[in-house]
Amino acid sequence: MRFENRGVIVTGGAGGIGRETAIQFAREGAAVTVADREGEQAREVADFINGEGGRACGVVLDVTDAPATEAVVAEAAREMGSLDVIFCNAGIREISPPQDLAIEEWRSVIEVNVTGVFISAQAFARHRIAAGRPGAIVITASTLGVVASTSRCAYATSKHAVVGMTKALALDLAPHDIRVNAVGPGVIRTPLTERYFQDPEMAETVRSLHAMNRWGVPAEIASAVLFLASDEASFCTGTHLVVDGGWTAGKRM
Repeated sequence: MRFENRGVIVTGGAGGIGRETAIQFAREGAAVTVADREGEQAREVADFINGEGGRACGVVLDVTDAPATEAVVAEAAREMGSLDVIFCNAGIREISPPQDLAIEEWRSVIEVNVTGVFISAQAFARHRIAAGRPGAIVITASTLGVVASTSRCAYATSKHAVVGMTKALALDLAPHDIRVNAVGPGVIRTPLTERYFQDPEMAETVRSLHAMNRWGVPAEIASAVLFLASDEASFCTGTHLVVDGGWTAGKRM
């Protein structure tokens, strides 16, 4: 039980990668706060964890709201008895040619994916520094943090920024014994990406992008997150661990 007697916050925990990771943390002994803008769905995830014999609560959280995020961090620490890990997973994306992208949508993607991640990491770091305790921050980046794709200019920009933020935070927080790493998923079948798989031609295109000739599932990303958050990764900080079935390895001729 790698996370027994440890407290974990998962932002964007109501579905997809966040949901699976919250469940896996709980199965490894963690007390989990599932935070999401969709409060009812977050509570459903917490209920599922509690039904399995774990310990969890679901809370409403907009990660772009700094005071609310600070409050959730403080409350989670009180309720769980300890707060040792935060998985900054909340994110959104656009699908639009850049010339047609509304500036409001651009700002929304950057605000959630970059500013929201920073606010969450900052609130956690402040708590751990004040407590004089070590901690682990894991951030959801993307393969689009190292390459780009069409019609996702804001998303790719935000994920490149997150990779840089991971490295910067790692340098600044290392003296406080707080590790900061990112996970970079390839195409993972989640509610966010489900539209890809409803079109057989698109699904085949997605499959062919990956050297392993398949897409990923949330459990594969959750495993990477738990590794980065655990003592097994005690010498890892500033790392962007790409989990993409070989998508960024290169292109077939």
